[in-house]
Amino acid sequence: MSSKLKVLQVIPRLGYGGAEIGCYDLAHYLKEQKSSSFIATSGGELLKYIDKKKVKLFRLPVHSKNPLLILINILILTFIVLFYKVNILHVRSRAPAWSCYYVSKITRCKLVTTFHGTYNFNNSIKKKYNAIMLKSDCVIAGSNFIFSHIKEKYSEYISKIKKFLVIFRGINTEYYDPDKIKESDRIKFLNKLNIEGNKKIILMPGRLTEWKGQEIFIEALNELKTKYGYKNFIAILLGSDQGRKIYKKKLIRLIERFRLNNEVIFLEHAPSMPVAYSVSNVVVSASIEPEAFGRISVEAQSMKKPIVASDIGGSRETIVDNKTGLLFRSSDHHSLSEKLDFVFRLDDTSLNVMGNNGRKNVQKKFNVEKMCFSTYSEYKKLINA
Repeated sequence: MSSKLKVLQVIPRLGYGGAEIGCYDLAHYLKEQKSSSFIATSGGELLKYIDKKKVKLFRLPVHSKNPLLILINILILTFIVLFYKVNILHVRSRAPAWSCYYVSKITRCKLVTTFHGTYNFNNSIKKKYNAIMLKSDCVIAGSNFIFSHIKEKYSEYISKIKKFLVIFRGINTEYYDPDKIKESDRIKFLNKLNIEGNKKIILMPGRLTEWKGQEIFIEALNELKTKYGYKNFIAILLGSDQGRKIYKKKLIRLIERFRLNNEVIFLEHAPSMPVAYSVSNVVVSASIEPEAFGRISVEAQSMKKPIVASDIGGSRETIVDNKTGLLFRSSDHHSLSEKLDFVFRLDDTSLNVMGNNGRKNVQKKFNVEKMCFSTYSEYKKLINA
């Protein structure tokens, strides 16, 4: 087998999530290392940004759990692997993992899987379905939290894993760099939302779904206003409801109940996330279930913004409490409002120290170059073993 790396990444959809952006970043990094890079996916917003000269794309229904489509995917992916002499097949989700497992057996290429989340189960059938992610030559966990989750929930499969390691997800610190933000872009963003320059801005990014904790956030805002006396703030809920219309209506009713209509803005999409971070005074991640990694916490730190996050899951690894950000008791709106009040009372010197510490933390542990290099190194070890 040729020692030149030829990597096919398979992901259900190339959207704006952490797994998808990681796939995108790695695909382009591989080409820079003189390796051949391929992606198989069903579609997604990131497709238009793929450099077709560096990465070859295949549009396949790899998102589907339909057994017939899985069989079709097996046949097409087998042809792709053999035709392009792919030697690493890297899959990032369970549905396509079923196809890729059989492709790897047929073609004898190395199979790598990445756990990007907590694949929970409530019966043996679902557990077996999830366990396909552990039937590879190398299993990558995106955080120590995920590593521990796998060891606890799938202990009977651990002995069969040939290689099991943690590679932290990373972000592009050159993209999330506060020094690169133009003042004109900041002003344009604020004008679009009709936000006055003297308002304190609390940013909560994330799709609108119950486990992301928007209700806890709104309750904390009410307490911030009634208990701590803050009037001059704007909270931005930045994210799509992805069809969850009932949940969004529930949030709107809660906002109306607390008379926060003038303090809360819904924004489905930001033209530039770095600009959205740059205009904020504090960023919140209020998830009531553990984040596998906590990309928001890392992006905020990279932008030198104070981050207040739930003390569960990946955020406990990415944030150094009281140094690069603050952790609050999960699902406790009292704790969240208390931390927000603490941030608002910090002087400029303390905020600058926290911001600088946050960026250094990300540059050292969670930058995209480190993630890509670590993954690339594991690929090389696999094909040279």
